[in-house]
Amino acid sequence: MMAYGPGSPRLWCPADQKPLAPIERVTDRLAMTPLIIEAALNGSTPKSRNPNVPRSPEEITADSLTCLDAGAAIIHTHIEGFTLTGDLAVVDYMAGWQPVLAARPDALVYGTLAGAQSFDGRFGHYRALARLGMRMGVIDPGSVNLASHGDDGLPGKIRFVYQTSHDDIAGLMALHEEEALGPSIAIYEPGYLRTVLAWYRAGRMPPGAFVKFYFGGPYNMLDGQRSNITFGLPPTPMALAAYREMMGDCDLPWAVTVLGGDVTSLGLAKIAIDQGGHVRVGLEDWGGEVLPPRNADLVAQVVELANAAGRPVADCATAASILGLPTRKDHANR
Repeated sequence: MMAYGPGSPRLWCPADQKPLAPIERVTDRLAMTPLIIEAALNGSTPKSRNPNVPRSPEEITADSLTCLDAGAAIIHTHIEGFTLTGDLAVVDYMAGWQPVLAARPDALVYGTLAGAQSFDGRFGHYRALARLGMRMGVIDPGSVNLASHGDDGLPGKIRFVYQTSHDDIAGLMALHEEEALGPSIAIYEPGYLRTVLAWYRAGRMPPGAFVKFYFGGPYNMLDGQRSNITFGLPPTPMALAAYREMMGDCDLPWAVTVLGGDVTSLGLAKIAIDQGGHVRVGLEDWGGEVLPPRNADLVAQVVELANAAGRPVADCATAASILGLPTRKDHANR
């Protein structure tokens, strides 16, 4: 099998001193690197906003398998609410994942943090999940203001700072290293990427890291309303070019998504495919006013773009190879 991942030809060098054109195609070799599609199935999206969103363990199992069959290599899910921690969270996650892992032992599934105050309360369940088959974990390396849409066009009643301190970031890096988890890194704001690059250039980034550029779409990520209350950079070619310029010589795999929008219809999915990046879709992120889609439909749209571009789509094993995900067996032998 061809080897992929860090060490492959780089798209950018600081000495170049000029960004790639927004829709410039990559070299033939990089274009042939299989495309990783991640499906973020639910997040906090309620059925009142989209009846197709899977919430129960049975729905999560069925939707995960359908998305894997459609072309997704990675499945990301939340459990109902953020209040469950520790073993209770593990039980809820595994209720949806265990049938998936039984049917597809190579499936890449991962969850998210819990709504607690302490580090162990927020992230402690990662350890047990890693020992039960989870191979990736969430690291959101920074802080950002989030709010619902208010009737006056300003932040609404739901408003908070979503934060991960430098101490917690260090703790998460250590946890991922200890448990052989690949970091799934969300970039809500440019400052998040600066922190990632500091860890990368210090040689301290755990194996298997996957950088995901989160663009703030035209719909509020918390309540789904069309809104100017959003975060980060807009979903435009120039915004993606800015992130890629910041990446410099960092060869970590990267992906695009739009929170509160449609990464495919807004054009970023095609640009990422053309430039050697990867794509995340799913009802956690999607926002719009058309007929609510299904997760598998969103995956299929990206597969169609990849086919048109002549780029193969990665299965789970290939995605793990591209990312350089560690295994617990390999980790134990280090």
